Amino acid sequence: MDLRKLKTLIDLVAESDIAELEVTEGESKVRIVKSSAIPQNQMVMMQPQGMQHHYAAQQGAPAPAAAPAPVVAAEPTGHIVKSPMVGTFYRSSAPGSPAYVDVGSTIKEGDTLCIIEAMKLLNEIDADVSGVVTKILVENGQPVEFGQPLFVIG
Repeated sequence: MDLRKLKTLIDLVAESDIAELEVTEGESKVRIVKSSAIPQNQMVMMQPQGMQHHYAAQQGAPAPAAAPAPVVAAEPTGHIVKSPMVGTFYRSSAPGSPAYVDVGSTIKEGDTLCIIEAMKLLNEIDADVSGVVTKILVENGQPVEFGQPLFVIG
């Protein structure tokens, strides 16, 4: 398959709502999967087409598995402080130092809640409301995503 055609197909998938595209042209077969559809630490491996049919004929077609019921978590009550960036969450300014806040801490608007390290820069995350910290939703040293809930303030 021509490299320009392949680039055009990749751009088409990236700009559309489809998550996956598979194209067969003669002996060539290309499968394009949008990166957001697969977690970054997961790898997809495909068997050659002839092998899939041979294996299915030997083993018989597997019965489709029933989808597990989705677990609905109770929505925390109170104000949720979300991460303004991607990075690593730290509860204190240095290892061995006391945490900025703990569950039950009374805070005022503007108090530092935690640090998020992003690209070797330490960013203090301040409270945007006053209240009491009722829940800390992230473990120290854990990576966080943009918009991920960090604290619940009641």
